[in-house]
Amino acid sequence: MNVFFRLPRGKKGQATTEVVLLFPIFFILTLFIVKIYGLLVLVQKAEIASFYAARRWQLESHRALQYSQGWDKNFLQKDIAQRVEEYIGFRNASQRKFLALRRVNLDIERTNVWNVVKLTINTYPPRIPFICKYDKRIVCKYPYGMACMRGYNFLCESGGTIEVTKNVINRDRPVGFILPNSAMKGL
Repeated sequence: MNVFFRLPRGKKGQATTEVVLLFPIFFILTLFIVKIYGLLVLVQKAEIASFYAARRWQLESHRALQYSQGWDKNFLQKDIAQRVEEYIGFRNASQRKFLALRRVNLDIERTNVWNVVKLTINTYPPRIPFICKYDKRIVCKYPYGMACMRGYNFLCESGGTIEVTKNVINRDRPVGFILPNSAMKGL
């Protein structure tokens, strides 16, 4: 069995120089891909969280004034916002740092027919080291243009905002009622 693993006499093994030089490039490329993938996952999480918030608001909110100004604003909206923050990863320190989360905001606007549920996620710039160390005028010179400038600003300077809006119809809950004398007939 040792015959297969021995090098023939006079032959040298693989030089480790290539491996040592290529490993940092591979590592940087992997880090870049993982960061971009994390942003894509954040967009999908925002869509799912906004659907959850809109659906829960539709099913649990009230139209009566005494409940809409009290219970809905003080309890229901805050509870939905806390669960959305938890799902997105705002309450987990490692997820918050990896996704570069700055702020999560849930606004609900009531209208006569529709409720507008708006989820806004602000992020810090991901600051990918091997891109951000260069001047943006050098990185984005001709032929790249304004799209490159916006991407550079997002990655290195300002971060971004993900905003998802859902419109849900008011849910009129019918009041359950019993016809007069029908309770007596069942007995």
